[in-house]
Amino acid sequence: MPQPFASIIVPSRNRNAHVQKCVAALLRMDYPADRFQIIVIDDDSRTPVFIPQALSEPLRVRVIRQPHAGPAAARNRGIASAKGPLLVFTDDDCRPHPDWLAKIAQAWSAAPSALIGGLTVNGLPGNAYAATSQFLVDYLYHYFAHNNPKQRFFTSNNLAGALDLLKSEAGFDATFPLPAAEDRDLCDRWRERGGGFVYLPDARVDHYHEMSFKGFLRQQFQYGRGASVLRARRSARCARYPIEPRAFYLKLFAAPFRSMHPIAAAQVSALLFVAQVCNVLGFFYQRQDRQMLPHRAMAQRAGG
Repeated sequence: MPQPFASIIVPSRNRNAHVQKCVAALLRMDYPADRFQIIVIDDDSRTPVFIPQALSEPLRVRVIRQPHAGPAAARNRGIASAKGPLLVFTDDDCRPHPDWLAKIAQAWSAAPSALIGGLTVNGLPGNAYAATSQFLVDYLYHYFAHNNPKQRFFTSNNLAGALDLLKSEAGFDATFPLPAAEDRDLCDRWRERGGGFVYLPDARVDHYHEMSFKGFLRQQFQYGRGASVLRARRSARCARYPIEPRAFYLKLFAAPFRSMHPIAAAQVSALLFVAQVCNVLGFFYQRQDRQMLPHRAMAQRAGG
């Protein structure tokens, strides 16, 4: 039985060197060359994305440029251009392992109505901010899988599902104001319609997210803003998702000490605390901003 044909979608903006390495890693995968395509969506980069393989192998690698609309809209553009029937998503700063697609295809063939999520590994272990960001995602994966399956989700840098089902869900919600929580929203909608989830820790990508302290603060603030929008979307669908108990956070801050050297664990735990503060600030900033929208609209009409 032939391997399912897969369309791999990679959104990119202003990271040409990263996306070239991502595509090179994808082309080295242990998967039949005629059974997958790579669609790079250039979200209006300052310098247009250039992928040499798109010229030499146009049937396997395609670059589509769009006006700047964010990664959710870019993924949706990829969905609209995909051959499928299997859609696979990763990010431009990720490099999948050689057996990544084969593992995903095998799992999807056994469960074609499920969302498939693989394991993302921090590719920059010397960067404390990248390490903490990935540690937080790993903690959420484990916590929700074992304690609260109703909120289980997969991040969009290592995600796969059926083309027809993702189209029926209208893909990612491109109205999220920032690249934050739109993947959680997709997983919510998938679960609410009865779809399943399959976690594949053997389907690995290395994530090279270079990050400074300022970038880390910005990321976590944006995640808080995304969480605020996510809660509003859930409320609009009358979907009930309770707030996590205090023990959730206490276990989060203690988790690094179970797997790291004490000094490194203390650093990561402190950054996790900072991340939660930024999340809260971003959450209430977004909620306040949303509440002010009607007043701004009225002021604009009065001024006009």
